[in-house]
Amino acid sequence: MHETTHTSSPSARDWAEGLLLKYWGYEKFRGIQRQIIDSIYAGNDTLGLMPTGGGKSVTFQIPALAMQGTCIVVTPLIALMKDQVAHLRQVGIKATAIYSAMKREQIIGALENCILGDYKFLYLSPERLSSQLFLNKLKHMNVSFLCVDEAHCISQWGYDFRPSYLALNNIRKILPNKPILALTATATPSVIDDIQEKLAFRQKNVFRMSFIRPNLHYSLHYTINEESTLEYLLHEYSGSTIIYTNRRQKTEEIAKLLSQKGHTCTFFHAGLPDLEKDYRQRDWQQGTIRIMVATNAFGMGIDKPDVRLVIHLDTPDSLERYYQEAGRAGRDGEPAHAVLLYKEKTELLLLQQLNRSFPPKEKIQEFYDHICYYLQIPEGGGYDKTREFNIHEFCINFHHSFSETHPILSLLELSGYIRFTDEEETVSRIYITATRSQLYTSIQSDTEEIFNYILRRYTGIFQEFVYIDEEEISIKTGIPVKTIYEKLVALNQRHIIKYIPRKKIPYITLTQHRVEGKDLVIPRHAYEERYEREKARIESVISYINNTDTCRTSLLLEYFGENLKQRCNNCDYCDQYKPSTDKTDAYEEIWREIQAQLKDGPLYGYELDLSKYNALDIEHVIRVMSEEGEILQDGLRMKLKKTN
Repeated sequence: MHETTHTSSPSARDWAEGLLLKYWGYEKFRGIQRQIIDSIYAGNDTLGLMPTGGGKSVTFQIPALAMQGTCIVVTPLIALMKDQVAHLRQVGIKATAIYSAMKREQIIGALENCILGDYKFLYLSPERLSSQLFLNKLKHMNVSFLCVDEAHCISQWGYDFRPSYLALNNIRKILPNKPILALTATATPSVIDDIQEKLAFRQKNVFRMSFIRPNLHYSLHYTINEESTLEYLLHEYSGSTIIYTNRRQKTEEIAKLLSQKGHTCTFFHAGLPDLEKDYRQRDWQQGTIRIMVATNAFGMGIDKPDVRLVIHLDTPDSLERYYQEAGRAGRDGEPAHAVLLYKEKTELLLLQQLNRSFPPKEKIQEFYDHICYYLQIPEGGGYDKTREFNIHEFCINFHHSFSETHPILSLLELSGYIRFTDEEETVSRIYITATRSQLYTSIQSDTEEIFNYILRRYTGIFQEFVYIDEEEISIKTGIPVKTIYEKLVALNQRHIIKYIPRKKIPYITLTQHRVEGKDLVIPRHAYEERYEREKARIESVISYINNTDTCRTSLLLEYFGENLKQRCNNCDYCDQYKPSTDKTDAYEEIWREIQAQLKDGPLYGYELDLSKYNALDIEHVIRVMSEEGEILQDGLRMKLKKTN
């Protein structure tokens, strides 16, 4: 792969540094920011690989300010979209965003203003790229360049491939001479090539920062008791923390457990109402709570530099995902820790997850039939029809598990039978069922200001449901969105009003006339080829877990095509080469104690009385004793090896 290096004259550097100082308050660029800026400013298609916290946004915002026209920014992260637009507006830069919660007239207004040249930035989600309304308006826009964030999503080799990104080809056809800037934090060599091919780069052109994070300590811990291990880690490392787990229910269980133990803690997953997600995220970002327990739905686009600890309770299914999530720690450059916990059955669980993602083709065919039954689409009909798809209701009615639904929908989409959209947001609605006098006698003084504005702003609210915007109400009244949401929910529970908060509704569009499930053709690129790639990813994760003889940072860098010529001296493998307090005596004491307690017969792990010892030291000793045959596993119990 040819990688180019660009230089510029001292005088050319003044404009970019001037903008950086004016709008961001920094005097100098970091890493490869300047090279990327010069490349896109010169009109070159450019791919920038910058690890989490590398300052990606500056690389497109600076040149866009210096160039004529509007910069179109494609990102799958609606929260990031809103945050960046808000920040740009705060510093006097005109920016707007188009996302699914907006009404048609709002979208048209935003696009018309871009045509008139009123905005320097237009943010939109990849699902909007195929909208005929957008494509028609785009032809009349003066566009400076196109920026594609999270660019690995366009690659079928990427860990988070999204078919909607392929609609970028439509923009390239309309704007053949406009440069494209693609940005991502995680990409293997094959993904790097695929991104440039899919975006039709006129010449290969890649800038990369090293993937090494010298301040981030990677470690792996075998655990037989998650609760005690968590307690130890949260006591050992202070500061803001993210705990990742794969299951929604588990986020709630762990958050409840930690809260009962006195930690400030909340949870986050995709199933929460959007407003609730907003204020939980805001509480964590502002430091009101220390610990966020979350699925991988949390974190992308979150700009919190002082995260000191990221714990993975469940092993991610790819090193790309692990690197990205672990990399949310220590973005301020200060020491931080990424801890991956693994258990006896971790490998088995990863392989089971792979098989769930690629069920037998007969299962996919049956699933397709069930979708058509649910949407009431007759054979030979349904082409280009879009229907609301309630996944929870569908799974109950047709006895499918929720975990298998998304993988099969992806397979059907890649096979060309459906288009699935799971991010369409509704708009909040309110209907006041009480009379005006009943309303004012029912609300407290701190809620009166909210309703004074609502009654002035929205008409017909006593006769029918009316759409409202909590963020607009917050701006006009100065009352936090979280408070407005909570007050409206409370009044809804008292039957004073009917309040339906905004939520995401999935939609399915049939891209072919309905056929019989048995006649579906699942092509190799959608199934067999993707299976082999996913299997290779999982095998890389298993290899990472089982590693005992290589620097952990070296393993990660090698996966991303980078060679670390020496140990990082900042991971659990390298720790053994550091001068440190000798734990031999402590280990031997625990060893003797376990032997003494098992002398009278087998015990479950939780029956061992080892509370006075360090939890991780206990787990280390048990693992070594097991590996050396000193103790044997009898189901879930441990027993001493019999000796003659």
